[in-house]
Amino acid sequence: MTTPLIAPCLLALDLGAHLGWAMWFNGTVTSGTTDLSKSHNKRFEGPGMKFVRFARFVADLPRPTLVSFEEVRRHLGTDAAHAYGGYLSHLTAFCDTQDPPIPYEGIPVATIKKRATGRGNAPKEDMIAACRGRLNYEPVDDNEADARWLLLLMCEASKLKWPGPAVPEPPTKAKPRRRKAATKT
Repeated sequence: MTTPLIAPCLLALDLGAHLGWAMWFNGTVTSGTTDLSKSHNKRFEGPGMKFVRFARFVADLPRPTLVSFEEVRRHLGTDAAHAYGGYLSHLTAFCDTQDPPIPYEGIPVATIKKRATGRGNAPKEDMIAACRGRLNYEPVDDNEADARWLLLLMCEASKLKWPGPAVPEPPTKAKPRRRKAATKT
C-alpha cells in the first residue's frame, strides 16, 4: 500500500505575546499577527490563558507538514523568557502528538535577520523595511515581518517556489579594512 502524497504546508512562527505567523500552502503565502495577551475578561483569568489561546490558534490552522520558529537564545527579561518557553513547549507538544508527528525546527534570530538585511543584528525597523522593499509586502509589525522572512528561509531550504519574483540576497557591506599601525624606525 502506498502512502498518499501530502501537499507541503509550511508554518513559520515568531513566538511571543504578539505572535507573528506566516504559512505557505500551494504556492500562496498568508501571514499576520495575533495578540495572545488580549482578553475581554482579563480580570478573571489566570496567566496561563495566553498559552491556551496559543494552543487553540495553532490547532485551528490547516495541518502543517513542517513548522519552524524563531529560536531565541537570549531574552532581556525573565518574564519574556518564561513566556517564550511556554509557547515553545505548547508548540512542540502539539507537533509531537500529531499522527504522524509534525517535524519542527528552530532557526536562530541572526540567521533570519542576515537573510533579510545582510546583518545578523538588524533592528526591527530594518526587518520591516526589508519586508516592504525586497518581499514587496507591507507587514503589520516586526513580528509578521520576521515570520515572513523565516518562511522564505523554509521555502528555500525545501526547494519550494516563493510566490512572485525571486528574492535576491541582501546587499553585503564590505567590512572596513583595518589600518596597520605605523611603526617607528
